[in-house]
Amino acid sequence: MKLSIVSPVYKAELVLDELVERISKNIPSAFNSFEIILVDDFSSDNSWQKIIEISRKNNNVKGYKLSRNFGQHYAITAGLNQVSGDYIVVLDCDLQDQPEEIEKLFSESQKGFDIVLARRHERKDSFYKKNTSKLFYKSLSYLTGTKQDATVANFGIYSKQVIDEVVKLEEKIKYFPTMVKWVGFSTAYVNVEHASRTEGKSNYNLKKLLHLALDIILAYSDKPLRLIIKFGLSIALISFLMVFYVLFEKFTGKVSVSGYASLIISIWFLSGCMLTTLGVVGLYIGKIFEGVKNRPSYIIEKSTNE
Repeated sequence: MKLSIVSPVYKAELVLDELVERISKNIPSAFNSFEIILVDDFSSDNSWQKIIEISRKNNNVKGYKLSRNFGQHYAITAGLNQVSGDYIVVLDCDLQDQPEEIEKLFSESQKGFDIVLARRHERKDSFYKKNTSKLFYKSLSYLTGTKQDATVANFGIYSKQVIDEVVKLEEKIKYFPTMVKWVGFSTAYVNVEHASRTEGKSNYNLKKLLHLALDIILAYSDKPLRLIIKFGLSIALISFLMVFYVLFEKFTGKVSVSGYASLIISIWFLSGCMLTTLGVVGLYIGKIFEGVKNRPSYIIEKSTNE
């Protein structure tokens, strides 16, 4: 059997040597061959030069460089399209996903699971990172109507059949965990040790997380549109009740002068509702517009095979 390991790379030149070394030492004995696929997401440091250097020394390492910064999940997709193994491991390059846990994931998969996901039961991230991540997953869970687990990310082992189905998905907005959930198959979870970041810092700040969440929500859910419908019906109901109230006030002689303030407030409030509605609908139309362009999800500029 052959094992493929896919890792998206961004500004990781200082950890790539250790990453490849630790992966190579922790390939389960059931595999007689393996490949390590490193996809450089147009890093601003010397990550690509380091990948070239490593691949020259190690024939098991294959490198691919994207033509611009497409994003982590697009880099994962690019790597998945190159795999040839019977099982595929996806892990981040920062060594917080520890290669030593691959054996544990593979052992669980042998119990009949096509997908085994790593659950970080004690995340070794900063207080800010952990809480922004929780906010991200809670927002995602509510607005997509799906259960999202903040302790589970990309790290896991997947059968070739699962990955074959994942790469067939033609969504223009890529988010690997949601794509894996959508294809189904038998799934298990294994608690793993999460390591502290030794070099650099996370490239996901709150702004990027919220932008990612918005993209995922628009791509995988129509719940915002449903919420707008409910909101509109609620406003209509309140307005209907207000009609009875105003008529009651008029017939009982309590209305003497029409209220300027209430009129202005109503105009501003309803105008805000309409603009919000148009904005959400516009976002969906914008994503449709992006989709019909049929542009590739990523472009590979170079590879170490050249």
